[in-house]
Amino acid sequence: MVGRRPLGRRFGWLWAAYAVSAYGSGLGFGALPLIAVLALHASPAEVSALSAVGPAVGALIALPLAPWVEFRRKRPVMIAMDLTRFAAIATIPVAYAFGRLSFVQLLVTSAVVAAAKIAFNAAAGAYLKSLVPPDDLLIANARFESTNWSSIAVGPPLGGAAIGLFGPVTTVVADALSHLLSALGITAIRDREEAPRTTDKSPLRAGALLDGWRHIMGHPGLRRLYLNNMLVAGLIMATEPLLAVLLLRQLGFPPWQYGLAFAAPCVGGLIGSRLAHRVVTRYGRHAVFRTVGTLRAIWLIGLAFVQPGIVGLVTVIAVELAIIVNMSLYTPVLATYRLEHTPRHLVARTLSAWSIGQQASIAILTALAGLLGDVTSPRTALTVAGLLILTTPLLLPRPDQTSQQEPGLSRSHS
Repeated sequence: MVGRRPLGRRFGWLWAAYAVSAYGSGLGFGALPLIAVLALHASPAEVSALSAVGPAVGALIALPLAPWVEFRRKRPVMIAMDLTRFAAIATIPVAYAFGRLSFVQLLVTSAVVAAAKIAFNAAAGAYLKSLVPPDDLLIANARFESTNWSSIAVGPPLGGAAIGLFGPVTTVVADALSHLLSALGITAIRDREEAPRTTDKSPLRAGALLDGWRHIMGHPGLRRLYLNNMLVAGLIMATEPLLAVLLLRQLGFPPWQYGLAFAAPCVGGLIGSRLAHRVVTRYGRHAVFRTVGTLRAIWLIGLAFVQPGIVGLVTVIAVELAIIVNMSLYTPVLATYRLEHTPRHLVARTLSAWSIGQQASIAILTALAGLLGDVTSPRTALTVAGLLILTTPLLLPRPDQTSQQEPGLSRSHS
């Protein structure tokens, strides 16, 4: 089976490190909003601010890091970013133990973690492109995607149970330790990574900060996929804090049901990611972009109709399952296309630009949704998000735009 094709020992270590970190983050999925609601009694606007301001500031911090990541060996960068996340997240249980935890600390931690995640993912994407052959990029990306969704499927129910038994910061401890273990796993790769080459006298020049966006906006396929992805990701993530308030506070869902509502549908992530290679082989990449890209956007409106009790729980699970199956099929195809159409010397800056734009979109739309939820109600804000996302398929690229090859970028240089 193509999904089981061996990709080498170095990829195995990278995948294992990613899995440890992903499962730790799965345990801590939604931990900061949950702590804000349960421990600090935050309002809907504050919970939305936590999900918006932290990532927005993190994106600003990550902006000057992009060229720094580009022109350095990627493994040391990944290790440094893992250790940064470990240190930042570990401050939360320490402050909570001494009764000094504050909303401001949650915001600062969220920003630092967001910046480190962007830098880590940029370095990891560039490293992956040099690690596996071009024909195996989709398989590698699908494995990461499968691991991501399986971690969310397993993590939140266990995390919810752990919070119920041991307190609201329990899963944060696991999340912090997972990044420490990830750093150790990446250290174990021990390969001789070549130093990136540049002809620039000053690779950290001001213009280098924008090179990633120049590449994206200059490529017709990447440009439309980028704009589409910013809106889809922003609108989907804007519903998370609204759902936390709606389910936990207004509808009285216990924490374990809240975790289950987001965990059970993640089984769909295993299905979609494992189908990605077969679907692309049979129907072509453009069919995935147009058809699956549309299908992932039409289900969000269903969250506006959530009711109390078992019916409401089933509704959330069904909506999330439909979204996740399509997202997990779409995402590795998008990630592979992005790497194939980006020259090696621009990969880290392009991935950073992509992540920063997505984080900014999530921050802005989450803040706006939180304000709307405060002025009206969380259910009204969910309805607006569900209606707006229905327009996003208009931004998906045409066949001629996704088939265009970068000038001077041959498959041998991918």
